[in-house]
Amino acid sequence: MKNVKKQHLPQKPCHHCGRPFTWRKKWERVWDEVKYCSDRCRLAKSPSPATSPT
Repeated sequence: MKNVKKQHLPQKPCHHCGRPFTWRKKWERVWDEVKYCSDRCRLAKSPSPATSPT
């Protein structure tokens, strides 16, 4: 992925919080296996609904 502008990098939603996160160089070889946007979400590991009923 050389010479690609940041706005054109692939994105996908986090399995825990649902927020979109962008491809990173360190995930180059394992991008298909990355599910969480951060260590905090990865450690929580239980999907939360995007909208919670009140």
